[in-house]
This record gives sequence, C-alpha cells and structure tokens, in this order.
Amino acid sequence: MILLGDPRVAAVRGADDGEPLVDLRGVPELRLDGRAADPAGAYARLRRGVVDRLLAAQRALPDGLRLLVIEGYRPYQAQLDIFLGYRDELRRGHPDWSPERVYRETTKFVSPVEVAPHSTGGAVDLTLCTADGVELDMGTAVDATPEASGNACFTAAPSIGAVARQRRQVMVAALTGAGLVNYPTEWWHWSYGDRYWALLTGAPHTRYGPV
Repeated sequence: MILLGDPRVAAVRGADDGEPLVDLRGVPELRLDGRAADPAGAYARLRRGVVDRLLAAQRALPDGLRLLVIEGYRPYQAQLDIFLGYRDELRRGHPDWSPERVYRETTKFVSPVEVAPHSTGGAVDLTLCTADGVELDMGTAVDATPEASGNACFTAAPSIGAVARQRRQVMVAALTGAGLVNYPTEWWHWSYGDRYWALLTGAPHTRYGPV
C-alpha cells in the first residue's frame, strides 16, 4: 500500500495543462451533496477531465445507481487544517507513538499539503446513491477515520458486510474503468491527474498542479 506521505509521491514531476475547473452545480447529470459545502463553493469544483470521467463511470454503473459527489477541490489552508487537526488528535490519543508513526498514520486519512490531490482539483470524495438520491450503506461513513473505524474505511477492508463490500466493488469497477485511481485507505477518495495518480499509472508527470 503506497501512502501519500511516501517520498515516491512527492518525487513525481509536477506539471499543469491548464485545464479549467468545472462547477458541478452546473452539471445536472451528477448529484452533488452539500455536507462539505463552503461559502466559496470550492467543494463543487473539479477539473474538466475528472468531470468527464465521473460521467463515464456513472454510465457504467448498474441501473438504479448513481454517484453522489461530496467534495472536489479543497484549498491549501483547508487541507492544512484537516492534516494538522488529525495529526494532533493522534498525538493526544497515542503519546507513545514516535513522530514518524504519527506522520504515517496521519497520511492514511489526510494528505500532506505538498502533494494533496484535492488541492489540484483532480480529486473527488464520493459514494453511491439510488436514482432518487438515497445514499447507500458502504460499510462506513464517508470520512470515517482509520482510527475510529478499525480500518474498515480501507477500500478492501474484510471486516465490512457482504452487501457493502459488493457495493464498493461495483464503484471500484466503474471508477477505475473510467481512469481514476483510489486511495486504498479511503474507499470514497478517487483522483486523476495528480501526483498519486501519476505514480500509480506510470505517467511521467502530473496533469494538474495545485490551484
């Protein structure tokens, strides 16, 4: 399992092809949830190439299922706040852990800001819902931490029920088929064009840099 704190991720050459951000509030084919909404509407924005791939993934889903997008672009300061908040939570809960372990465990849930996929506009947090917008049980809540969920948030977690596992497999098939990559500690986190995507796919550089 390659974590976002792995030096190989940071070593990927950065580039940006200038592809614009698209506001999902103007894309009616995709359902957008409001739980991560911010005053500036950053949560609703994704690079155009990611939007195209989400639409392709949704078309590949079985009848009656749709993607439910929760968060896309995340500004630098918001990313930093989440990283530091979870790091400090782990420090308080595990005073015996070394700084190296605290850092590693933190990166299982939130990316270091210098390589953060969300800050490129190339990453999206999402889940599945019915055609009527009813969110499905995927085994844990979106944004469940490894610490609180006993690692049930890991995409391939064996501890979740059979129905949730099958739903995750359906989502994985659709999204990977459309060219996105998953962060394996977060079943809901998918990206394209960022450093993590480039490392996993063997691309020579990123398509998207920080926005």
